[in-house]
Amino acid sequence: MIVTGYILVAIVSLGIIYIGLNYLFAPKKFAAGFGFNEIPENAEAFLNVKGGRDIGAGLVPLALLIYGDPHALGWVFLAAAAWPFFDMLIVLRHRGKKAIAFGVHGLTALVMVVASLLLLLG
Repeated sequence: MIVTGYILVAIVSLGIIYIGLNYLFAPKKFAAGFGFNEIPENAEAFLNVKGGRDIGAGLVPLALLIYGDPHALGWVFLAAAAWPFFDMLIVLRHRGKKAIAFGVHGLTALVMVVASLLLLLG
């Protein structure tokens, strides 16, 4: 169970780092995938900030994964599941694309909760 939890953490963490890098280097192109129906002009600076946040969000669990304490990683990853959950709620609140809200943000939050439980109960 713990190995599966570690694998899920690594996949999600590397995925969010990849997303963050895209928001730094190709923000307007990548922003459409977040789920909003339109991206405001002059949003590049905000999208760059989001990219930095996403890279940091991926590095923290990877650091704990390397440290090797599954319980600490489980609790941190469980708390971090709030990020994609609130991203989902924000997209829905602003009448964005439901498929992306649930299929990307909601599914990511769910995978993070499952990985956390595997680490905490393993």
